[in-house]
Amino acid sequence: MDFEEFRRSLSQDQPPPDLGLALTGLWWDARNKWDLAHESAQQDEGPHGSWVHAYLHRKEGDVSNAAYWYRRAGKKPAQTTFDEEWLQIVQSLLNDRGHE
Repeated sequence: MDFEEFRRSLSQDQPPPDLGLALTGLWWDARNKWDLAHESAQQDEGPHGSWVHAYLHRKEGDVSNAAYWYRRAGKKPAQTTFDEEWLQIVQSLLNDRGHE
């Protein structure tokens, strides 16, 4: 799946079943469903899920919790807009899927 396919999938009622937990979290976030986004990211205990988890807590305004998750993801806390960070994470995760 490339970014345009991911973006088009946002018009559906449910995320594509093969996205994986981290991308599913970002899918729900784009649909303004923070709780579902958080639930999905929280289930992915690896670096991808931690990065999405960090982004979600940053967006929520919980900076200290976000900092913890950025450390777990091996990332520096974002200094960009939420939209820019969302795009960066989606593109990175889609790119990583292409190398699996």
